[in-house]
Amino acid sequence: MPSLLSLGARAMFANQAALQTVGNNIANANTPGYSRQSVVLTTAPGQYTGAGFFGRGVDVQTIERAHDQFLTRQAAATKSTAAGDATRADLLTRLGKLLPLGTEGLGYAASQFLNAMQDVASRPSDPSARQVVLGRAGDLAARFRDAGGQIEAMQAGIVGDLRSGVQKVNDLAQQIARINDQIASNRGSGHEPNDLLDQREQLVSQLSELVSVTTVAADDGTLGVFIGGGQRLVLGNSATSLEVVPDAYDPTRAVLTMREGNLQRPMDESVLTGGTLAAMLRVQNRDLVDARNMLGQLAAAIGTRVNEQNALGLDLSNPPGMGANIFSVAAPRVLPAASNPSAALPQVSITDATQLQASSYLIKVTAGGYEITQLPDGKAIPFVDGDEVDGVTISFPGTPAPQVGDRFLVEPVGMAATGMKLVLESPNGIAAASPLTATSNVANTGTLGIQSIYAVNGTFSASTAAQLPLTLTFGTANADGSVNYSLSNGQTGVWRAGQPIGNDLPPGIDLGFQLNTTGVPRTGDSLTIDPTKYTDTNNGNAKAFLDLQTETFIGRQQQRDASGALVLDANGNPVTTAGATITDAYAADISDIGARTQSATYLSSVSAGVASSAEQARSSVAGVNLDEEAARLMQFQQGYQAAARVLQTAQSLFDELLRLAN
Repeated sequence: MPSLLSLGARAMFANQAALQTVGNNIANANTPGYSRQSVVLTTAPGQYTGAGFFGRGVDVQTIERAHDQFLTRQAAATKSTAAGDATRADLLTRLGKLLPLGTEGLGYAASQFLNAMQDVASRPSDPSARQVVLGRAGDLAARFRDAGGQIEAMQAGIVGDLRSGVQKVNDLAQQIARINDQIASNRGSGHEPNDLLDQREQLVSQLSELVSVTTVAADDGTLGVFIGGGQRLVLGNSATSLEVVPDAYDPTRAVLTMREGNLQRPMDESVLTGGTLAAMLRVQNRDLVDARNMLGQLAAAIGTRVNEQNALGLDLSNPPGMGANIFSVAAPRVLPAASNPSAALPQVSITDATQLQASSYLIKVTAGGYEITQLPDGKAIPFVDGDEVDGVTISFPGTPAPQVGDRFLVEPVGMAATGMKLVLESPNGIAAASPLTATSNVANTGTLGIQSIYAVNGTFSASTAAQLPLTLTFGTANADGSVNYSLSNGQTGVWRAGQPIGNDLPPGIDLGFQLNTTGVPRTGDSLTIDPTKYTDTNNGNAKAFLDLQTETFIGRQQQRDASGALVLDANGNPVTTAGATITDAYAADISDIGARTQSATYLSSVSAGVASSAEQARSSVAGVNLDEEAARLMQFQQGYQAAARVLQTAQSLFDELLRLAN
């Protein structure tokens, strides 16, 4: 029959173990990753006697932790999504601030530059008005450079954050591998190393904030950690390292790779799916590239169009000359892949800035020729060497010849904003005067008046100027109110109210200049077009600058069918969609970035709520409730006191036996 002393001792030990466990729970109530522990008590096997089985007390079987594997995995997965969404929302918010509205925006600066031409149009020879135009032009170029520079700074910051994040991933992976080794070493004890298991789960939780992970438990107690759809990061007590390497095309961008021996396996954001690293890669590879291209499209289109218009007028030099460039526009950038088998490099030039798109293009050299893919849409574009693609002509020189397998990333507008500068220094270089002047015949009987005349495209050249003076004579009126006219060079056209003369396409004539009129001509009315003699009083080209504010010259695009071939009109010319004005194009860019930011912010708030709910569900099972622990503390305290009373009683009985024996 077991002694009363043994029963009391067992009871005291069991309650002391329970009190110690409760105290440990209370001490770690606020420790991240700690799981509530409890003592597992079992009844000791009874001892048989002739009078039956007598109990032998209680045994402490083990210390177990409160844990739910499903809830733990769900909390880690939702935390990964929430961390990625929060990172992207933060980066997009910063990106949106680079394209502000109001007086700080690029659209306002462009409007101020063109509005300054109004004073030049009013006072063509006023040097102060011309100086204001140069000042506004310099401000516009500076704002483009500043926005482009800040995008580059964001890119550099993302690369730095990626390196820091990858270092954290590698450190966490090494720690998980070491704890795996310790857990496997303690496997033979028959008891779970609760604190080590908590530490490992906490490390996996921290790792999931950086990159989405999946875990697989092994029979030896270790935990395999996998990323990127099954790529091994931790297996047993060994960990694989992640690395950040330069992009194959652009060394300023980063690529995440996993090293396996001497091989490096690239991992993009679509493979990583979640975590801050995937979010940073997505912003780098999509959002920043798109923002840079949208900004570059604006800079290249505005800079080129302004330069073209200035080149169509006459400046105040002596003798007057055609206007020089006001802005410098960066040339398209060509980035060969580092793995290209040849040193060939395509020649890329902008031939029509109005058709430039906010896109990059990937060129692949194949056995059958070339393949061009528009990025990020992934749209294939038919291409033959020397073709024009979205306003850009691409050709390969004969030496060195490209080889099959060569790849090139072409960024027509990628550096346009960063490289935009004011290059015109003299106010006299502003070509405010039109190269030609129109005069109405004093004998005209209609109400026709001359509003403005200026060159509009390269068709107006020395050959056109050699035909001056030109006499335009109006003929008979048509039933629709239009009036036929003829030029002294033999060309004919039709005047319509509100439409210009000289550039009335289609299907009229294109003389390279635009004559805007008021009133209505009558049969026999005429006007004369002469070369401009007095540039200091002529404002024709300044008025043309003012018209740029309403001209839809940004982002025109030639239509293509499902096969990628150009769609042609009845005359065999490519069908081109209308572009956007400067204000509309800038507003569209702001709207694009704003929509992305709003979507990312919404997703961040939703995923944060889901992650919080998942963590609460996990904590409800594994967390420490101080009220419950206080109740257990009192329970086991009373049990300990009762066990001590049993020992005291056993001691009294033993003393009484000794007294009787003596």
